[in-house]
Amino acid sequence: MYKLIIKKIQKAAISNVISKATAVFIIVLGLILALSVLNLNEALASLLTGAGIAGAVVGLALQGTLSNTLSGIILSFKSKIGIGDWIETNGYSGEVMDINLKEVTLKSVDNHTVIIPNKMIIENPLKNLSLTNNMRVFINCGVAYDSNLEKVENLTKNTIRTTVEQIDSKKDIEFYYTEFGASSINFVCRFWILGGSILDRKKAKSIAIKNIKKVFSEENISIPFPITTIHLKQPGFAKTTISKL
Repeated sequence: MYKLIIKKIQKAAISNVISKATAVFIIVLGLILALSVLNLNEALASLLTGAGIAGAVVGLALQGTLSNTLSGIILSFKSKIGIGDWIETNGYSGEVMDINLKEVTLKSVDNHTVIIPNKMIIENPLKNLSLTNNMRVFINCGVAYDSNLEKVENLTKNTIRTTVEQIDSKKDIEFYYTEFGASSINFVCRFWILGGSILDRKKAKSIAIKNIKKVFSEENISIPFPITTIHLKQPGFAKTTISKL
């Protein structure tokens, strides 16, 4: 059984547990059959009763551990997650460094180690960014109200097209104006990149932001910050107030 399992699951700890559990099951089954053939019904009944009580006690005592162990076995058979994948789950994201019988170990962007119990991985949503090489990047920005919106859109698209590597030229860059903001007309720009981790997305987004800012500055397109405009009805009010201050 171990030789068969190790071909499917290349993790010695999990393969050992499954093979030992199989061996125990075969031995217990053989013992029950032997007692049945020998007509030792009373001994068989006592054995089954004792095994049931012992199993219930052990199950209650090791409920959390057994849950994590079974979850670890399930994760090992899943093709949706593996060593080296970049995942997001339970509020954490990082590269999968290890999957064992108790927990999954992640290495986050800031080089910290995050250990998550297997049960939490099974019971909660999981996003695996390594299952596809296609990643979408979102850029949110705003321009001044007196800007030429057609020009802003063309400059943004051309800048991203020439500075960020995209996975497919057929997939055009998406650009939409989203709202009239308090100080600016806001837009969102979406594009695809080649990448399988959150680092690839951050790098592409950083390159896009730097180049968009550079082009906007060269073309005298303002990216305003939030401001508050006060309208004074009395002509001399502002001058009198400022002099008092």
